[in-house]
Amino acid sequence: QVQFVESGGGLVQPGGSLRLSCAASGSGFSDYDMGWYRQAPGKQRELVAAITSVGITNYVDSVVGRFTASRDNAKTTVYLQMNSLKPEDTAVYYCNKRWGLRSGVWGQGTQVTVSS
Repeated sequence: QVQFVESGGGLVQPGGSLRLSCAASGSGFSDYDMGWYRQAPGKQRELVAAITSVGITNYVDSVVGRFTASRDNAKTTVYLQMNSLKPEDTAVYYCNKRWGLRSGVWGQGTQVTVSS
């Protein structure tokens, strides 16, 4: 069964950039539609970016033009390039498959803090 480990978070100033990585272990990664999610303090988890098994992407309106999701199936890794970061982007970021077995199981995520 596939598992995901997020990395790359940190503290950045407004307008800065970060690149998050999501490393998958287990079988079936190349068949999975994947998503990046985030959860800010006191708020519900939201889908930020989705990427299909063949690399087609979609984004929540608030990050359009600033965030870019990509994947490398050979490395079984999904990425989220985040540019022009804003304080409201502060959250714990998670990756997960969009559907299927264990899609409701979440890892520890990686903290992104945007502050001056």
